[in-house]
Amino acid sequence: MVLLRQLLGDVLRRLRVRQARTLREVSTVARVSLGYLSEVERGQKEASSELLASICGALGVPLSQVLREVSDQFALAELQHAPVLADAPEHERLPMSETVPSTISGPEFDGFPEVKDMVAA
Repeated sequence: MVLLRQLLGDVLRRLRVRQARTLREVSTVARVSLGYLSEVERGQKEASSELLASICGALGVPLSQVLREVSDQFALAELQHAPVLADAPEHERLPMSETVPSTISGPEFDGFPEVKDMVAA
């Protein structure tokens, strides 16, 4: 089972490392103890909404972006454990318009590069 706190920690760590920043630097700016931030990144502690907002602020990324990336990774994890659509009876399948929201499938949407990389792997 994939835990939300683990996916959240992975996304936060990836963002921090991509910025070439240390745990100490981010914890100081976010005003969170170094140990606690480390536990959040390792998926060992649940981050409150206030703590998460503070970490995102220290990383300079919108909370919505972090949650979107976590949501995308969670959806991929769920798909890996879901039955293949071809195996499902026709009456149990959803039309594509119901499975992919139009807000993220239009030509103006560029997608999430990390998710595309995960799907391609």
